[in-house]
Amino acid sequence: MTGRKEKRLVSGFYRRHISPYVVNAVCSFPKLTEQRELVVPQAEGVVVEIGIGTGLNLVHYDPERVRHVIGVNPSDGLTSLVDFSRLHGDISGELVEESAEAMSLESGTADTIVVTYTMCSIPDIAAAVSEMRRVLKPGGRLLFCEHGRADDPRTARWQDRLNPIWRSMAQGCHLNRRPGELLEEGGFTLEDAHRYPLVGVPSIIGFHHIGTARPR
Repeated sequence: MTGRKEKRLVSGFYRRHISPYVVNAVCSFPKLTEQRELVVPQAEGVVVEIGIGTGLNLVHYDPERVRHVIGVNPSDGLTSLVDFSRLHGDISGELVEESAEAMSLESGTADTIVVTYTMCSIPDIAAAVSEMRRVLKPGGRLLFCEHGRADDPRTARWQDRLNPIWRSMAQGCHLNRRPGELLEEGGFTLEDAHRYPLVGVPSIIGFHHIGTARPR
């Protein structure tokens, strides 16, 4: 076996069997859980959650507001860990294993779309935002909580420099995307959006973009 083939095999093994669990562990950090708690309880009605992963948001849905959660996620080995019994009250749930860039859900399915720590790693983010807009009912809300490009120019430059290495290590995650701008470019209007560094988290990965948006 050549060295190049060995490297491809090791890289593929890491990407399929190790990296997803590393990313999930990072996304489980208490400080990130605190950010989820600011966003997810605002959801209502039928919710489509983009990039449900292992279901870290499920415990945060309010049973007085939410009826049903549809989790969208590509088949990556983690979806087998999604446990909808973690939903409170009478909220029901289902898993759709497919790409966010081309969802089979009918237009106008969702009262709310929830996307947390996911926009950074979707390969074709423009297509995914377009699909979110299609699946969301007119007047519905999109709730987002993401890390992304820092406002500080020096930090942003470091994000640009490290992005290629980071993407190869972290399931295609981009350090330097601008979630709010991506939503606006995809036909959404930001209603309550905030950007800030998360205290206690390295600024390169800890700059947060959080808020709500509605389709134009």
